[in-house]
Amino acid sequence: MRVLMMILASAALAWGQASKPLRLEKSIELPDVQGRIDHLSIDVKGHRLFVSALGNNTLEVLDVNTGKRVKTIGELKEPQGVLYVPATHQIYVANDGDGSVRLFDGSSYAHLKTLDYADDADNLRYDSARKRIYVGYGSGGLGEIDSDGNKVADIKLDAHPESFQLEKNSPRIYVNLPHSRKIAVVDREKHTILGTWNTDLAFDNYPMALDESEHRLFVVTRTPARLLVFDTNTGKIVDKLPAVGDCDDVFYDKTRKRIYASGGEGAISVFQQEDADHYKELARIATVKGARTSFFSPELDRLFLAVRRQSSQSAAIEVFVPAQ
Repeated sequence: MRVLMMILASAALAWGQASKPLRLEKSIELPDVQGRIDHLSIDVKGHRLFVSALGNNTLEVLDVNTGKRVKTIGELKEPQGVLYVPATHQIYVANDGDGSVRLFDGSSYAHLKTLDYADDADNLRYDSARKRIYVGYGSGGLGEIDSDGNKVADIKLDAHPESFQLEKNSPRIYVNLPHSRKIAVVDREKHTILGTWNTDLAFDNYPMALDESEHRLFVVTRTPARLLVFDTNTGKIVDKLPAVGDCDDVFYDKTRKRIYASGGEGAISVFQQEDADHYKELARIATVKGARTSFFSPELDRLFLAVRRQSSQSAAIEVFVPAQ
């Protein structure tokens, strides 16, 4: 009987792990990285993950196949955003401490150029069609950079931009402006603001993801912790659900029609898109308190979660595999 009970318990545990929408595959340790970790980017072809170690003033480069660190770029100033651009084989790093965006060669890691944005350079995005890089910075601006690493334009906003998303089939950019409690809709060709959307008494709207095919924008707020689903045709909220607290990154998994939201509360909220207007939370995957930034690569089919150092436990990148 005891043996049977042990077998049943093991089977139940295995079933429980298999039934979860995310499974922890491995952990890549960063033993000498201190403090907060911010955003990440991926080199799909080279299987490299770039990690903005803000509190450590470094960019950590990891080989996701071997689980080993291959490079540390030091002497940065509180790096927040990082972007690898395959077309130019360059790495862009946005720094909070001095407002700079620094460019590095993707092979030698040599420093190529520094662009000055004065204050709080943050999230970075790439427009592959127009070959433009965008950076959110300061008390209200989106900077536009060409493929040669030159400043070409600025779009003025009324508050610091947090996460923003670019539509591929239109010139629209959706920008979270938590300090002015709204979302701005920007025309990146005309460099103008087309309109703004409110967040319906949910504030601190930091992370954002986009399902362009269904015309849906996903915004996670911190006060209260909510997932808001916007119809990008109308700017109206079509659904809202409780979400993990202190969320700083959210991603849309187009293949499975799922949303992954990582929160410093110590969990990942996984939502299922039932149709364009209806969603449900499938699970909250327990992680580590303070682990609020992440990156989902649809090409590698992996979710990478940044875990800061906790007492004697070293910093790490936890790698999750989505369930089919």
